[in-house]
Amino acid sequence: MLKQRLTDEMKAAMKGREKARLGVVRLMLAAIKQREVDERIELDDSQILAVLDKMVKQRRDSIQQYSEAGRDDLAAQEAGEIEVIQEFLPAALTEPEIVAIIDAAIAETAAGSMRDMGKVMGVVKPQVQGRADVGMVSGLVKQKLG
Repeated sequence: MLKQRLTDEMKAAMKGREKARLGVVRLMLAAIKQREVDERIELDDSQILAVLDKMVKQRRDSIQQYSEAGRDDLAAQEAGEIEVIQEFLPAALTEPEIVAIIDAAIAETAAGSMRDMGKVMGVVKPQVQGRADVGMVSGLVKQKLG
């Protein structure tokens, strides 16, 4: 479903002569195809979301590095790419929603200390994939368990 939507978006960008958008959509499709070829599988929507989430994270890291190096032009380009990628990700979760998911996962796994963090993250990560920064979620779990 999501892969088809990306393909349709690529065609629309070609017809509309949106060069920058076309480039980003092609990058997303290439990343998905690369993973399918490497693992010899057909990715489902949740796996595609994981790929897109990884792409956003890479671009955020690049923005930080470009900003530190004084390359605001490249940082702006990466920010534009993030905007296009996020159009295909589900709506972002708010912090109260994330906290509710974490609380439910802690109750479900009966976690009581930092040693149980892996169990809690195992339950939380699939629910927030593509909808929240996993690093931030991890920090909230540490606060709750610590």
